[in-house]
Amino acid sequence: MTLSFHVGDLESFDVQALLDFHCAQMHAISPPDACRVLPAVGLRDPSVTFWSAREDGELVGVGALKELASDHGELKSMRTAPAALGRGVGRAVLRHIVAEARDRGYARLSLETGNTEPFTPALRLYESEGFQPWGRFGDYHDIPFSSFLSRRL
Repeated sequence: MTLSFHVGDLESFDVQALLDFHCAQMHAISPPDACRVLPAVGLRDPSVTFWSAREDGELVGVGALKELASDHGELKSMRTAPAALGRGVGRAVLRHIVAEARDRGYARLSLETGNTEPFTPALRLYESEGFQPWGRFGDYHDIPFSSFLSRRL
C-alpha cells in the first residue's frame, strides 16, 4: 500500500463526509460530557495540522496533530475510511503523525480516547506503537470513560 498525505485537505467533499461520519460515531459511542472530537472547524485552528491519506486518489484515512507546547503534541481525529478498514491505514497515518512530531522536536506525543469496547482496536494500535497509559494532560478531565496515552519521542 502506497499512501500520499495531503495537508489541510479540509475542503474536499470526501474528507468532509469522513469527518462528519467520525463525529457522528464518536457522539454515538461516547458519553456527552466525554466526547472531545474536533469537528472540521476545530481542525482549522492554527495549532492543528490536518492530513488526509489517499491511495490512488481515494481517501482512506485522516489524522491531525495539535501542538500543545513547543515539546508536546496531541494526536487528534484519526479515522480510517470504512472501506479501508483492516488494510493498515490507521497504522500508516499514526506513523506519519509520529514522524512529523519527531521532526518538530516534540519530546512527547499524547492522546485521549475512550476505553470502552468500541475503542479496543484503537487502543491496541496505540499500544503496539509504543503509547502507554499516562495521566491526563491539557484541559481534559479525568473521567472513567477516558484513557490518556503518551509516548516519548
